[in-house]
Amino acid sequence: MKKLVSIIALAAALGACESMGTASTTTPAATPVATVATVAPVVAAPAAPAPWKAKRGPDGTHPDLNGVWQVLNTANYNIEAHAAQAAIQLRPGPYVPVPAGNVVGMGAIGAVPAGVGIVQGDGKIPYTADALAIRDENRKAAVENDPEVKCYLPGVPRANYMDKPFQIFQSDKAFFIAYEYAGAVRNVFLADPGEAPVDSWMGQSFGKWEGDTFVVEVTGLLPDTWLDRSGNIHGSTTKVVERWTPTSDYTVRYEAEITDAEVYTRPWKVAFNLYKRQGEDAQLQQFKCVEFVEEMMYGHLRKNPLPGPAADRAKAENSERGKN
Repeated sequence: MKKLVSIIALAAALGACESMGTASTTTPAATPVATVATVAPVVAAPAAPAPWKAKRGPDGTHPDLNGVWQVLNTANYNIEAHAAQAAIQLRPGPYVPVPAGNVVGMGAIGAVPAGVGIVQGDGKIPYTADALAIRDENRKAAVENDPEVKCYLPGVPRANYMDKPFQIFQSDKAFFIAYEYAGAVRNVFLADPGEAPVDSWMGQSFGKWEGDTFVVEVTGLLPDTWLDRSGNIHGSTTKVVERWTPTSDYTVRYEAEITDAEVYTRPWKVAFNLYKRQGEDAQLQQFKCVEFVEEMMYGHLRKNPLPGPAADRAKAENSERGKN
């Protein structure tokens, strides 16, 4: 019995001690509790992206310009800035100019879209007075006189901003450009070939690299080519210096300085962007347009010309011969 009482007393004593210990560790409500400041984790600033660099071409040194390229501008209508208009060739109307008779039936299809132009500086070609008068006369009869209408080769720089693409073939030893329009081509010499032996529609091209820019000097151009569908011209001593500079994996900045003292009062420049075609669009189609213009150019020579312009022209020429 005494042993049982002793055990009960001991348990009571231990319980009391535990209660006192617990109470002593309890913080009174009135006592402020110290707080620990929260420190935000240090985040490293993102590294600046590496500057873009053009993919190297077949020689391992210079940019790769291989691919199918095309413009997204309206420079082939007019390389100077221009508003939209009803047709490339107009005649006076009751209130405003209206489409010329030979294109009026084309309606909106024959209209000219607006364009900001590609001529640098003040946006105007610095013609001499005589050359400007020729340009104005060309514009009045653009449909009849534009070499493009007859499928003549377009020359340089016009070939590069027509509405059809072209393809660059670049190796470590050659540089060749094929145009969809009329099958025009340019073999760009990589060693100076000297003076062009004869003038030609596409001229003679000599190219060299200046850093990441491919610089091409074009000489020996026939003066018969126009710069656009609006009658803008060059002369017989024209020299074009092109600069092809890649600006991304899919764009090239094209610039050309044009010099010809016969036609211009000073050298002047054009500039625009070229865009690389992708996927199934990255191929040239065939546009051998010579056969497309045979009726227009030679239809009047048929034994029995078809009714329309061909028959009218044949009749006029027969009448003229009869007078002589």
